[in-house]
Amino acid sequence: MPRAHVYGDHVDTDVIIPARYLNTADPAELARHCMEDIDADFVKRVRPGDIVFAGENFGCGSSREHAPVALRASGVAAVVAASFARIFYRNALNVGLAILECPEMVGHVRMGDEVEVDPTTGRISNLTTGESWTARPFPAFIQGIIEQGGLIPYTKAKLATPDREAGHV
Repeated sequence: MPRAHVYGDHVDTDVIIPARYLNTADPAELARHCMEDIDADFVKRVRPGDIVFAGENFGCGSSREHAPVALRASGVAAVVAASFARIFYRNALNVGLAILECPEMVGHVRMGDEVEVDPTTGRISNLTTGESWTARPFPAFIQGIIEQGGLIPYTKAKLATPDREAGHV
């Protein structure tokens, strides 16, 4: 069962992946240092499928796409926050990291709670407390980008299919 990793407001890209590790684009190397400046034990605790929860303005700071890459490579299946910095929001979708805005959940999810998130419906459930919320789900084409692992794999898959009628790519 996925577990929650909970952080506060204004988690910036410098704590998601510290600048001292930006000399690599290797996702596995970035994952080894993900969140270490805000949570030194994150990489020891995180398991594939876990969910990060946060408050306002998650991913603020510099525009590095390394931040969502590090989260995704560390096994994080989704980030649920009250709000996202716009550049992080776009970078997350570009690399296939599911993100959901849900201010109602703030204060209702604790570190280590068992959780479920369904990006296709927007359903967010805290199985530990029995509470649930609904975020606005993404349209089908954005869900396709996330499912394909990012914009580049999605575009390659679209270009490889013979059904490209009416300019749909």
